[in-house]
This record gives sequence, structure tokens and C-alpha cells, in this order.
Amino acid sequence: MYALVTGASRGIGRAISLQLARRGYDLLLVARSEEQLTTLALEIGSRYQRQARVLATDLAAPGAADAVATWALAQTDQLAILVNNAGYGLWGRFEQLGLADQQNMMQLNMHLPVALTHALLPALHQAPKAYILNVASTAAYQAVPSLALYAASKAFLLSFSRGLRYELKLSNISVTCLSPGATTTSFADRAGMGAELQATANKVSMTPEAVAQAAVAGLLAGEAEIIPGVLNKVSAGLTSVVPKGIVEKIAAGIYEKYL
Repeated sequence: MYALVTGASRGIGRAISLQLARRGYDLLLVARSEEQLTTLALEIGSRYQRQARVLATDLAAPGAADAVATWALAQTDQLAILVNNAGYGLWGRFEQLGLADQQNMMQLNMHLPVALTHALLPALHQAPKAYILNVASTAAYQAVPSLALYAASKAFLLSFSRGLRYELKLSNISVTCLSPGATTTSFADRAGMGAELQATANKVSMTPEAVAQAAVAGLLAGEAEIIPGVLNKVSAGLTSVVPKGIVEKIAAGIYEKYL
């Protein structure tokens, strides 16, 4: 059986791909960097003796979801897992960030996973048991000043995951949303965060490997939501009981003071 992973070349996507290979899945790996994908495919083959096929493409480009789906279906008729991991954040005040950049982020964080999921659901229905993993963030549980649109896009993905999970509850497909907190990846650099804010995040960061281990275990167990790490679970839980204004003030105190 095959698993398709977007944003597979590094960070959490790379770690999830290795975890799935360790559990016996062959991989379809998609990201922009062909060199990084090829390196990962070779590692999967040498460590786990699983097949890994790669597609290097710009996932934010128009028609990317259809192109990926067409490629994937040409590679195998045994697709059992879809991991929607591609995405990124932008740090800064909404009115000061470029609109085109923010729309590109929304394309990757929201539109791509929706379109790819829709295109691949018929194939997933053919598997004896299939899984969809959408990678959101603990930011999905609250509004985050200076990461306003990123947090909103992840809240969308969390809500979409839960709604789709309910629709598919009597089918062979289980839908899970992964919401990691700070992780030692290139997220902060891509988001344009300063060194001081990155240093603060690093104090509570988890490794991609730890996140991936929790993600794959929870996915295959059929969990609805996965929040790796005790601190992240507590933080997300508090957002449901603490008044929203207080939560937003705390978040602003963490992120906005470095702008």
C-alpha cells in the first residue's frame, strides 16, 4: 500500500514519511526540491526496503492538486494514506505583509489540501482501510496577532478535518488532524521571524521525529485530533476555557513584541 505525502522534503513531512516507511508503506513524495526528495527516497529504500517515488513541483501553482493527483494515480492503484503537510506561515501585521504572499500561503494551507483530498477520495475508497492526515498547528485553536492569517488558515483545516471525518465515519476512511506546536524545522525562517522570537520558540520546541511518531501512531489508531506534547495539549485546552480576549493578549505578548 502507498502513502502520498506533500511537503515531504524536510521537517515534519520528511519525518512522517520515514515513520510510514518503517511501518511498511511505500511512499509517493511531493515537494519543490527534487534533490531533497531524491535523498529521502534513497534513505527510505536503504533503511526500510520500501519503494519511494518522487515528484518535484510547486504546490502553490495553479492546477497543482490535479497534477499531483494525476501523477499519484499513475504510480499506483493501492493508495491508502494521504498526508496533507505542505504549508507555511508568514509573521507580521496583516496590512503590512504583501497580499500576494498571503494568498500564496492560503493556497498551500487551505486550497491545496481541499482540492487534493477531493481528487483522491475515490482512490482512497478502494483501499481496505484508508487514512487522511491534515497537518494544522496549535495556532488553529486561537487567533494569533502577527500570525493572524496563518492561524486562521490552520483553524480552517482543523474544522474541515472534523467535518469530513464525520461525513466519512461509516466509510473505510479515517480523517485525522495533527496540530503540532513549536517544532525544530525551518518554519520560523520561512515565516520571517526574528532571531529573538526563534530563540524563544526553540526553548519549547519538539523534534520533527517526535511529532511524526505521535502523528503516525495517532493516525493509524483513528484519532480525530493529535496534539503532540503535554505543554501543547495544555495550551490548546486552555483556549477553550479562557476568554478569547485574554488568550489573544497573551499571544500578542509573545509574538508582537518582537516586531
